[in-house]
Amino acid sequence: MALITLSDVDLAYGHVALLAKANFSLDVGERIALIGRNGTGKSSLLKILTGSEKPDDGLVQMQQGLRRAYVPQEPVFELDVTVFEAVSEGVGEARDLRARYEAHAPGDDLDALQTRIEALDGWTWEQRVDEALQRLNLPPDAPIDTLSGGMQKRVALAQALVAAPDVLLLDEPTNHLDLDGIFWLQELLNGFGGSVMLVTHDRAFLDAVATRVVELDRGVLRSYPGNYAAYEFTKADELNAESLASGRADKMLAQEEVWVRKGVEARRTRSVGRVKRLEALRTQRAARRDQIGKVKLSLDSGERSGKLVAELIDVGKTYPSSNGDKIIVKNFTATILRGDKVGLIGPNGAGKTTLLKLILGELPPDRGSVKLGTNLQVAYFDQMRGELDLESTLADTITPSSEWVEIGGQRKHVMSYLTDFLFSPARANSPVKTLSGGERNRLLLARLFAKPANVLVLDEPTNDLDIETLELLEELLQTYSGTVFLVSHDRRFLDNVVTSTIVAEGGGVWREYEGGVEDWLQQSRRASANGSGKAATAAPSAAGSVAGSKSSATPTSAAPTKRKLSYKEQRELDALPTRIQALETEQQTLTTTMNDAGFHTQPTARITDVHARHGAIEVELMQCLERWELLSAR
Repeated sequence: MALITLSDVDLAYGHVALLAKANFSLDVGERIALIGRNGTGKSSLLKILTGSEKPDDGLVQMQQGLRRAYVPQEPVFELDVTVFEAVSEGVGEARDLRARYEAHAPGDDLDALQTRIEALDGWTWEQRVDEALQRLNLPPDAPIDTLSGGMQKRVALAQALVAAPDVLLLDEPTNHLDLDGIFWLQELLNGFGGSVMLVTHDRAFLDAVATRVVELDRGVLRSYPGNYAAYEFTKADELNAESLASGRADKMLAQEEVWVRKGVEARRTRSVGRVKRLEALRTQRAARRDQIGKVKLSLDSGERSGKLVAELIDVGKTYPSSNGDKIIVKNFTATILRGDKVGLIGPNGAGKTTLLKLILGELPPDRGSVKLGTNLQVAYFDQMRGELDLESTLADTITPSSEWVEIGGQRKHVMSYLTDFLFSPARANSPVKTLSGGERNRLLLARLFAKPANVLVLDEPTNDLDIETLELLEELLQTYSGTVFLVSHDRRFLDNVVTSTIVAEGGGVWREYEGGVEDWLQQSRRASANGSGKAATAAPSAAGSVAGSKSSATPTSAAPTKRKLSYKEQRELDALPTRIQALETEQQTLTTTMNDAGFHTQPTARITDVHARHGAIEVELMQCLERWELLSAR
C-alpha cells in the first residue's frame, strides 16, 4: 500500500532539470535507499516528500494523516537548550496542547483538546522523550552546543523518533557517526516499524539496511529491488544496454544525415517518410541526456620520501580535564614505512587526530620517542572543510595566484583541471558557497591533488561524495606510491584501501591490525574465541558495540592475521573466475572434438596438437585453481 506517490513530477533549477516526469511510490515497511551523483537533486526530492518544497509540475499524493519526520544532513538546533528540550521539539504539538489543556482559559473546547491530545498520545510525552534518550544513550541535561557532531546527529534522530512517524526521511545519516554509531543506526532502522527513505553513500550500510534502491539519474527515478549489491549487478547490465542502444541510434542518425545531404539526384527521389524519420531521430538525440562524465582523478606523489616515515616507541599523551588527566595515547609503538596505507578507527573523541599529530611530529609526546623519516611532504584533507573560503571562487581555491596547475611535471589550465572534477568552466568563477556538500568535498580533493605530496592525511574524505567518485578515489589511493593515513567510518572504503588499521581499544590503548575493518573484526573474534583476546577490543556485536572491554596492562599478541591483498593481486583474483571458466569451456570443446567419430581420421599433426592442448589446459587449470585458493585465503 503506497504511503506517498509521485506522478510525472518536474523540478528544475535554472536550465538543469533535477526531476523530469519522475514517478515514485513508497510502500508500508519499505527501507528505500536514494542514490545518485552529487548535485542531481536527492536532497530536493526528500524536501518534496516532507512537503517543505513544491515541485514545478506533477502530482504528489500522501495518505491522509501521514506523519513524516525529516533529519537533514546538518541538524540545526536552537542555542542554549538542553538535549531534553531539543528532543521534546519532536512532540511539540502534543506538549503545547497538553499545557494549554492544563491551563485552559474560558472558551477553550476541552473535549476537542482532549481528543487531539489522545490522538497524539500526548498525556505521556515526557515518558516517550525519556525512553528515546535512554535508547540513544543521550544525556538529557547536557547543553546541545557542547555535543560533538555525532552526538548532535543522535539528538536529531531522537527528535524524529519521538514523533512516532509513519515515514522517516534521512539525509546522509551516517555523517559524523563513528563505527559504533553506524552499527547502532543499522539496528535501529532494521527494527523501525514505519517506512524509511534515506540518502547515503555508505555501501556497507546500504547492504545492511536497504530493501530497495532508487537511483536518481538524469532526472529519472529508477527502482531496483534488494540491497546495493543487487543494484550493482543489475545496473551494470542496464548501462551496457543503454550504451549499445545509444550507439545504434547515433549510427543511424549519422547515416540519415549523410543521405539527406546528397546531391540533387538523391533529393529528387527523397522519401517523405524517411525525412520524417530523420527529424524524429534529431529530436530524440537532442532530448537525450547522456550519462554524466566521470571524475578524472590524478595525484602527484612528489619526491620519494625515505623508506621510514615514522617510528614511535612507547609514546604517551595526556590532556588535563575536569575529572583529572585524560589519557589519549598510552604506550603506543608502531613503525610506518613508505607506501603504507593506514586506517584509524575509534569512536568520536577517542583521539584519532591527536594520534595523527604525534605520528607526523606535529605534537610532542609526553612520554616515549617519535622518529620521523626524511623528505616528508604532507597534504591534509579536512573533514570540516575549514580550508575553504566560502567567498572565494572555485578557480582561486585551486590556484590563488596562477591559471595553471602542475601535476607530475605536466601543466594543465585550471579550467581544464576543474572539468576533470566535473565543474564546468561556467562555474569556475562562482563562489564556493554555491556548492553542495558533496561538491565542496570534491573541490577539496581537487585542491589537495593539485599539490605534490608523498604523505596524504585524509580525515573523513568520503562524507557527501557520491558512490562513483568514492570508487574512483579508492582506485587512485590503491595505486598511489606514497603513504596514506585515512580516518573514516566507511567500512567498504577502508577495506578497499588500507593495508593496516590502528584501532582505539579504550583507556588510551591503540593497537595495529593487518588489513581493513573486516580483517580487524575477524582477528578480534578469533582472538576472543582462542581465549587470547582479553587485551583486544571486542568486535562489534549485532547491536553495534564497537567499544569493547578496556585493554589490560599486559597486551597479548593477536592471532595470526591475513595479509591485505595488493591492488595487483586483487585485480588478479577478480580476473581468475573468468579465466577458469574460459579454460573449462575450451577443455569441454576439445573433449567433444576428441570423442567425435571422425577425429582420428584427421592428420596426425592435428591430433597431436589437440591432445597436447588438452593436457596443457589441465595443468593451467590446476595452477589457476591453486592461485585462486591462495588469494582467496588471504
